[in-house]
Amino acid sequence: MVIWIALVTSLLLLLVISQRNLALGMFVAATVLGLSTLSLGGFFGQIEVTFSDPSVVSLAGLVGIIAMVGGVLEESGEMENLVKNMRIGKRPFLGASPALLGMLPMPGGALLSAPMVESSAEELEGSTKAVINVWFRHILFMIYPLAPALIASAKIANLNVYDTIPYLAPFFLVSVLIGYFFLLRETRTEMQYSEEFSLRGLLVPLGVILLAPVVDIALKSLFNIPVPEYTTLVGVVLSFAAALIVTRYGFTDLVQVAKKMKPWEFTLIVLGMFTFLNVFKVSGAPKLIADLNFPLPVLLVGVAFSLGLVTGRIQAPVSIIFPIFFVRQGVDTIPLLAFAIVYFSVFIGYAISPIHPCVSVSIEYFDSSVGEYVKKIVPIAVISLVIVGILSVFLL
Repeated sequence: MVIWIALVTSLLLLLVISQRNLALGMFVAATVLGLSTLSLGGFFGQIEVTFSDPSVVSLAGLVGIIAMVGGVLEESGEMENLVKNMRIGKRPFLGASPALLGMLPMPGGALLSAPMVESSAEELEGSTKAVINVWFRHILFMIYPLAPALIASAKIANLNVYDTIPYLAPFFLVSVLIGYFFLLRETRTEMQYSEEFSLRGLLVPLGVILLAPVVDIALKSLFNIPVPEYTTLVGVVLSFAAALIVTRYGFTDLVQVAKKMKPWEFTLIVLGMFTFLNVFKVSGAPKLIADLNFPLPVLLVGVAFSLGLVTGRIQAPVSIIFPIFFVRQGVDTIPLLAFAIVYFSVFIGYAISPIHPCVSVSIEYFDSSVGEYVKKIVPIAVISLVIVGILSVFLL
């Protein structure tokens, strides 16, 4: 009973506090759960395990650098150059522009892609434009190997992030097709460009973005590195260096970017997430939940979606779901298909959650309402959930 009370209390605190600060919510939840179910020495032992793990520390550092790469490219106008020079049809542009801007984490990022959606889809309703901005902005989270949410989720599952992508790719394609059918095909006009095409504007920012995963894959292929995150960190640092060379940013410029991006918050989120995860795993809570013995699809789809919906996050739900799966199935690695199903289910809840900041920002920007937004996005979410639910029943 004590464990249940501690677990429920910690999760409630996580849900409430994470709306303002996810890292703080993770640390507070870990502290409440740890001090209620472990000895003082046991609790601080889990903190030591977290902060002394080179893979966790490397992961925490590299996500902060990724945020700075995004900030430099955004502040310098390079990301805008990339989007403006894609020169594709209007429907692909409406999906690709928020997706590309969503590749690099940045606070209030939905406000960056919103003007591009607005300028290229004036004939669409506000609710449609808001859903386009949210749905497609996050869609690359499923296949972009440097998406912080995907990196962290794969780490929690004890998987190589690149191994997860072939299993997530079908869900990515499903998301694109559903988004096209319900959203993009409503537009009928063609794109109008006021500036000449710039090959430099297209290739330079794209090269900076792709440099990190290319270096990471190459190093992993050539060398047997004991801590896989080391190669990712090298790739991200090189990508950051390339961004500085391209933009010619100096120290003063970086200070301004750091003030806006707050990269330390991304770092603290990872450290808080793994602190909570390590405490959660030894608290006895996963076994209690696993002993409830509800059907596996309910856990991997229903619970995952619900946690994504109520938290408006990806990292927090997987930090809860995966340890339960470990105990229930008696494994220490999440099967790739199960990982993809959980991640996509959480993604659906996350993408439509009214708590998700991008949702409220988009609704406000496009002068829509929560009711209109929900009416537009519910069919997309329901069809996505039905597809992943059917897969979980027949394939797991």
